[in-house]
Amino acid sequence: MLLSQQKSLEEILRSLEGETKIFILGCGGCAESSGTGGKAQVLEMKGKLEGAGKKITGHTVIDFLCQKALVQSRLRGKVKEVKEADSLLVLTCGVGVQAVAAVSDKITHPACNTVPLGGMRGEWKGTERCQECGECVLDSTGGICPLTACSKYLLNGACGGTTKEGKCEVDPEMECGWKLIYERLEKLGRLDKLRQVYEPKDHSKMIPPKGLRLSDRWALEQGK
Repeated sequence: MLLSQQKSLEEILRSLEGETKIFILGCGGCAESSGTGGKAQVLEMKGKLEGAGKKITGHTVIDFLCQKALVQSRLRGKVKEVKEADSLLVLTCGVGVQAVAAVSDKITHPACNTVPLGGMRGEWKGTERCQECGECVLDSTGGICPLTACSKYLLNGACGGTTKEGKCEVDPEMECGWKLIYERLEKLGRLDKLRQVYEPKDHSKMIPPKGLRLSDRWALEQGK
């Protein structure tokens, strides 16, 4: 399970600047358990965005947004609403946002940050991974995580070591993450997103928060 926490409305509205028509996606898995992306939160977000002057073209909650085939299947019944939207706002963890972005031709905005829990998460067949960094930037990178797709965790573009074949100098078998990000943004017609410059990552946000470390769930995991 991944634990998510909603971004502030102000941050979400900044990310949606210049976009008026939004389709909202929620997740009935981890996000619903976290209280950040279930049906109630999707409807609440719809009201907030409409209050801020946005038009909501549609909304839905899918059982598990981390399953690309399931997302594709469920969105087939929402083709008109998704096509009308300028972008998608996704209320879930970083893996779910990446999976939605992989099967969509729209910019995909994360409405949540994924909270670090410590340790390792279970892995699935998909290639999407989340570093649980606590400050998701996936809407600026075409839904490809720069921390998991780039072996150097670079936030502001590729290094000078990419090979002519577009491979990583650290791992020659690995595609350059920033090459993939560029190609995704080019396909979306949103290379302007690359103008966003990020401050160095605040690694303290990647430490499980004190409140979580004092919780009963944490104590159970630690055998205390």
